[in-house]
Amino acid sequence: MPKRVVAPLIRVRNSPIHGSGVFAARRIRKGTRILEYLGDRISHKAADDRYQDHDPNDNHTFLFIIDPRTVIDAGVGGNEARFINHSCDGNCESVIEKRRVWIECVRTIQKGEELGYDYEIGRDKDDPPDVDVTYACRCGSPKCRGTMLWPAKRPERRRARAKKSKSSAKPRARPRARKRPKTRARAR
Repeated sequence: MPKRVVAPLIRVRNSPIHGSGVFAARRIRKGTRILEYLGDRISHKAADDRYQDHDPNDNHTFLFIIDPRTVIDAGVGGNEARFINHSCDGNCESVIEKRRVWIECVRTIQKGEELGYDYEIGRDKDDPPDVDVTYACRCGSPKCRGTMLWPAKRPERRRARAKKSKSSAKPRARPRARKRPKTRARAR
């Protein structure tokens, strides 16, 4: 019996968002694990040392933080996953399982559509005032926040809280805890 040939899920080509992008080569169903984010696994210190001469105004790196000890540098031994562009309202998400990073669909993606996920790059206390310009987002989504950085914390406003009985109080929704990809690990 002849082997069945399966068409590839993705293709890398020029992107209207930024540089190269990853596009669906065929329809990809919601929940599909598309590919693993691969590259050289190094410590945060090694990433800092490797990119110490990198221009701080250039946001283009392929670093993905796994945990407090490990960073994946897809610039060394990386695959197509490194070309997936940021999107504030992406059709994919990064999922970390057993210290491996997977890119999965959060909705069905049509053939020819560009893949994207929210990089959720962390902010630092010592970020320069123009950090949002350096990490400007070009995703074009109606939900675009204008930056690849995680939203800035808003100062808390004091407000009077109405007293509620326990039976009428609604539980607060908590955002799902996710590991945040950070494309600038050396700029912590």
